[in-house]
Amino acid sequence: MTSLSLSQRTLQMPRQHPRTFLLLAAAAWWALYQSLIPASEALVAALPVDRDSHLGGALQFFFYDTPKVLLLLTAVVFVMGMINSYFTPERTRALLAGRSEGAANVMAASLGIVTPFCSCSAVPLFIGFVQAGVPLGVTFSFLISAPMVNEVALALLFGLFGWKIAALYLGLGLSVAIVAGWVIGRLKMEAHLEDWVRDMPKVQAVAGSDGMTLVERIEGGFASVREIVGKVWPYILAGIAIGAGIHGWVPQDFMASFMGKDAWWSVPLAVLIGVPMYTNAAGIIPIVQALLAKGAALGTVLAFMMSVIALSLPEMIILRKVLKVRLIATFAAVVATGILIVGFVFNAVL
Repeated sequence: MTSLSLSQRTLQMPRQHPRTFLLLAAAAWWALYQSLIPASEALVAALPVDRDSHLGGALQFFFYDTPKVLLLLTAVVFVMGMINSYFTPERTRALLAGRSEGAANVMAASLGIVTPFCSCSAVPLFIGFVQAGVPLGVTFSFLISAPMVNEVALALLFGLFGWKIAALYLGLGLSVAIVAGWVIGRLKMEAHLEDWVRDMPKVQAVAGSDGMTLVERIEGGFASVREIVGKVWPYILAGIAIGAGIHGWVPQDFMASFMGKDAWWSVPLAVLIGVPMYTNAAGIIPIVQALLAKGAALGTVLAFMMSVIALSLPEMIILRKVLKVRLIATFAAVVATGILIVGFVFNAVL
């Protein structure tokens, strides 16, 4: 058998036996995941550094967290890539179009968790929602939830902190998205859409049926991994490198005083620091992990993370193409208020 025919047969395996392929891939992923701690310790031991030194601790953090985050991200993006094949932009618009506010805000925020859209998709999605007759507040609930409460954030939080923190973030993120969208809807600010967006003809959104096979959904999962992981891995490396530096060298007392419960100004400052940062959940969560390990308060860290993901300056610049300044300012103010409340409440009760 030639190498070419062997390669072709390998590529056809998922098409011929998709369920077997998924089981074997899951087993291989689990074996790799279980080997991360001994592998990272072995790498540090092979280097001419003291494991108990600042540098040794930082290196172990980096060698362990980098493959861990990439493995978690690859698995979740692959699975969600398959699930996302059920939620095309057309189907999402059809699910939201024609629904009243309130319940529609809840549905929109919930759809944001399982749909593969981020701030870079904001303009075409916004236009599509307006054309489909989706209320403005419902649209904002979706646009807040999609980047902030996405599968990447939830998977990494679950892998690094456990299900309680992941569930807490899910509940908080959905609450902010639902309430912020409802408030914006109550303010009746449709006049502050850009004129060309407001005057676009309305179209009927139709869900339809895609009729995709399991093999095609698996291929969609691989395509999502290539697209998403291929884009975010530099942010992951940068975030883990920063987290490793915090883990290895930043004194715990300093971080506790800077982002602890006792400093009332820590939550607003965390939000202000987070807004201009250009990163995403994959890049910011390793930093969050290191901050919490050094004594930062959970509410402050959650507020920082939410502001980075939901109120990033690049997203505001993108949205400026379809929103007037007053509506952007209102959107930022409402979301920031929700994030501040989240930070203060959890610092008070935890």
